[in-house]
Amino acid sequence: MTTAAARDILHNLNEDQRRAVEAVDGPVLIIAGPGSGKTRVITHRIAYLVRTLGVNPRRILAVTFTNRAAREMRSRVEGLIGDRAGQLTMGTFHAFGARILREYGEEIHVPNDFVIYDQDDQTNLMRRVVEAEGLDPRTYRPAALLDAVSGAKNRMQTVGEYASHAGNRYERIVASCYDRYEQYLQAAHAVDFDDLLMKPVLLLRSNVDVRERLQNRYDHVMVDEWQDTNRAQYELTSLVAGKHQSLCVVGDPDQSIYAWRHADIENILRFERDFPETQTIPLGRNYRSTSTIVDAAHALVKENKDRKEIELTAAKGTGRPVIIEPTDDEEYEALYVAEEIERLVADDKMRYGDCAIMYRTNAQSRAFEDSFNRAGIRYRIIGGLRFWERREIRDVVAYLRVLRNPFDDISLLRIVNTPTRGIGRRTMDILQQWAEANNDVPLYAAMQVAADGQESRAPSLPAQSIGPVRAFVQMMSELLEALQGEDVLEFFDQVLAKTGYRDFLEEDENAEDRLDNVEELRNVAAQYQALPPGEAFAAFLDQVALSTDLDAAIREEGSGRQDAVTLITLHQAKGLEFPVAFIVGCEEELLPHIRSVESGDPAEMEEERRLCYVGMTRAMERLYMTYALRRNMRGQYGPRKASRFLQSLPDNLVKRRMPSLSGFYGPREPMPEPQLDVPKAPAPFRPGDHVGHARFGQGVVVACLETPTRDDFEVTVAFKGQGVKRLLAGLAGLEKLN
Repeated sequence: MTTAAARDILHNLNEDQRRAVEAVDGPVLIIAGPGSGKTRVITHRIAYLVRTLGVNPRRILAVTFTNRAAREMRSRVEGLIGDRAGQLTMGTFHAFGARILREYGEEIHVPNDFVIYDQDDQTNLMRRVVEAEGLDPRTYRPAALLDAVSGAKNRMQTVGEYASHAGNRYERIVASCYDRYEQYLQAAHAVDFDDLLMKPVLLLRSNVDVRERLQNRYDHVMVDEWQDTNRAQYELTSLVAGKHQSLCVVGDPDQSIYAWRHADIENILRFERDFPETQTIPLGRNYRSTSTIVDAAHALVKENKDRKEIELTAAKGTGRPVIIEPTDDEEYEALYVAEEIERLVADDKMRYGDCAIMYRTNAQSRAFEDSFNRAGIRYRIIGGLRFWERREIRDVVAYLRVLRNPFDDISLLRIVNTPTRGIGRRTMDILQQWAEANNDVPLYAAMQVAADGQESRAPSLPAQSIGPVRAFVQMMSELLEALQGEDVLEFFDQVLAKTGYRDFLEEDENAEDRLDNVEELRNVAAQYQALPPGEAFAAFLDQVALSTDLDAAIREEGSGRQDAVTLITLHQAKGLEFPVAFIVGCEEELLPHIRSVESGDPAEMEEERRLCYVGMTRAMERLYMTYALRRNMRGQYGPRKASRFLQSLPDNLVKRRMPSLSGFYGPREPMPEPQLDVPKAPAPFRPGDHVGHARFGQGVVVACLETPTRDDFEVTVAFKGQGVKRLLAGLAGLEKLN
């Protein structure tokens, strides 16, 4: 042992971190709270093994979950042991599984030249399976079948095992599809991502020689984010570490948020039962957040039952209270956040890049993007496209634009064969050439002539294309007729139904997110429902055009700059930190999500609570939690309940502003009942009034309705270039214009 090397490695660690680094014999479970320096512990533990104990780095296996985490780990280890870091086996579970199969896969009939199918490859393969099985893809969606097969593989169920437990017709169909899917993979010399975990486990279970080779190769095994492992990953790790039992796992059950990816929180809770000689070492010193944020987050998560309690303390001072801010609706929520960020930048010398907006679903980003665009605030979206750039939004908007103006060739080309309806590239090329040869008539006019088929000079289309073109023109004609008489929401829904676009999205592997985004676009349309049908549709599309134009302008103006607000989902925020964090949409059916609320499953609600905990512990200095008193959801504008999670936060750690409307979950003091004998005050505005607003400019009043408490009026105004806003007359400072 090199004493100098030990001092060099250990001198900047606290007592618990030092214990974790020096615990190198037998199984070790490190419970690492947020901001406790777990990556530092793992990398210093590797350095301690190599530099102090003289362990050959080739005999160390270090596994984590993401390529980003693996790169960061390797970079830090290189800083501690230099070039010898290259001798370590370090990477993701899937990379380690692929390595085993390349070397030993032929033992279980996996050729060493196998290809790895990505998500698109898997979806396309399952579509072939559905077709070969004679199934209706609308009833048996390839994405849903893939998810079922993935779940089986993560539970280590082979085709035969899954089939033997199939208890109903759907599960029997899944079993049949699973069987054919595996046959197709084998014929293609291919594996999917789940096979990179399942097949190495099957190999090590059945082949003693290969198992012993790997066990003799690695004296020390370390795994990060143990709370996110599934059954296959647990068993793979246990098999490789089975001989020496020198297995060190690091995790935090309070940050287990990936059950939907088949992670099993029981893996960390049962570790001590499966390895009775385990040393358990807590890392509870938080170096990221203020003590107020740490204590508030702990007060929330300690209500869960499936957890391991550790004492959490903060290295920083008390800091500011957590701000809980109710807002009138989602537009005001976005406006509040934008104005608060501007204030922090102007008054408190923060940078835009110090701030993050975290939300439960991707669709929630739309209101904030629009608000930031109007305010000229640069932003970046992590893990996804900006709202107006998302494929499904551009597709639906293109449909609507063609219906407003059938001669919009660019939009028409985007949607004419989306979803697939037999109008291919060759057909459109023929129609375009005909249109250009006939005085550049619009492409849709060429389609109408081809569909009619009466004119002698009509485009000469392939026989198999005439029917689909005729059907498309007929569909568009019916929708154009419906446009004249239906309100904007009825028309929106009819477009999705008649075009088959909703069914098309439901077959997508990311169906839930894409449908949520389309629902958010529908919420934007709902703001115009009070206007006459034709006028509402035009105003809605104008607002969409302005929003996308502003978005492009902000993107161009901010290109190349890093000082931008981060917009990110709570799941994607795990592992990151920000000086200022806003958790928005803290409402029942958003956070916690409606699926968990309606399921009634306590385990799902506990995961939602952990997700909120993860979000709270991303904040370093300031934490805001906002909710809307009313929100557009599923086409309905109505009251919302503040999240039950806000009730878990102690009063001495938060600063709450009481909502202005009664009847919502969350106020700690009872709100007074409305007085029914108060005479009704006259409405200050009437539909059609022209008004001015200090921020939004000039607009026209669409509606003016009394609030539920009868103490004010809600005024709905269509502002030029700003869209439809709902304002409280007593607060908005609206001015009537002559």
